[in-house]
Amino acid sequence: MKVSFKRVFLRTFLLLLFGAAVYYYLLPGPLSADELSSKIELPPGFKIEFFSKSVPGARSMTRGDQGTIFVGTRSKNKVYALQDLDGDMVAEKVTVVTDKLATPNGVAFRDGSLYVAQVNRIVRFDEIEQRISNPPEPVVVNDSYPTDTHHGWKYISFGPDGYLYVPVGAPCNICKESNPRYASITRMKPDGSGVEIYAHGVRNSVGFDWHPETKELWFTDNGRDWLGDDIPPCELNHAPKAGMNFGFPYCHGKDIKDPEFGSERSCSEFTPPAQELGPHVAPLGMRFYTGKMFPKDYAGQIFIAEHGSWNRTERIGYRVMLVRLQDSKAVSYEVFARGWLDEDGNIRGRPVDILQLPDGSLLVSDDYAGAVYRISYKQPKTG
Repeated sequence: MKVSFKRVFLRTFLLLLFGAAVYYYLLPGPLSADELSSKIELPPGFKIEFFSKSVPGARSMTRGDQGTIFVGTRSKNKVYALQDLDGDMVAEKVTVVTDKLATPNGVAFRDGSLYVAQVNRIVRFDEIEQRISNPPEPVVVNDSYPTDTHHGWKYISFGPDGYLYVPVGAPCNICKESNPRYASITRMKPDGSGVEIYAHGVRNSVGFDWHPETKELWFTDNGRDWLGDDIPPCELNHAPKAGMNFGFPYCHGKDIKDPEFGSERSCSEFTPPAQELGPHVAPLGMRFYTGKMFPKDYAGQIFIAEHGSWNRTERIGYRVMLVRLQDSKAVSYEVFARGWLDEDGNIRGRPVDILQLPDGSLLVSDDYAGAVYRISYKQPKTG
């Protein structure tokens, strides 16, 4: 009997499609409320709960003057407003501020206005907390940034100097570009003028904060790919002044020469990381803890959201880490919260950003689960 090639192809395709559907259906999904409290490991006294489970693609976060939590996204093209209307630390109302911006990852708030970073421009929504249900048209603040989508999504934040800091990732895994804005952190005045490069040699920073006492910039940086499972490390860097260079594309970590460009410069010419992080852990948002809720030994320490590896044989990251400082020097790198990667290597969540609330608790966004968590602390009972 003659069998049609088209029929065999169609049957094979349908079987493969069915197998893939069954495979993905059987994979563990994002954590439920019950699983969240039981699966996520935290130090004694700490508790994690959902602030909201209705934020698909949740990425960078900022807080408005009236308490609204604004959340950007990378692939959903949405910016959300989360409102806790009754003060129970759960966002009862989630509003889409806009769904018309491409890659609106970064968000920042200043003087009643919400600033949103796209790949090549910064826009501003004025008086947004009075108009959440009827947002104004965005005002273009600056549209002079490169249009490359590779590492083009941006984290933004206002520094203690009043400038808006805007990183520009390298448009590649590893390359050397003539445009000095690539692989840098820039800053500008709130009106978009006076753009200047603050830090050079930064492959892809998607999170930074300023030390609460010294007011100096610290930032995470994602290391290059395809040098193996265990190198190079991702980085936590310290930039106390403008003009420093952190080595990309010539050097990675403290002294790892790049196989393509490393022969052109010495690693001693560049500022080494304050702390080497895990290889390919994808460190994103970071935050100095300045609240009063957590024990005193957390004051002034750094929390880092590690999004997790995508190109490593054994997955790593998918957690919140703590870097402890002494006299502005990193002295330890330890796990604070983990469990979004289960024992079988299945992903249950991917932390992205960290935001401190006025009561001292922390919000953690998760673009895989489409959620924002709240981590709080209560002194454990003794005796």
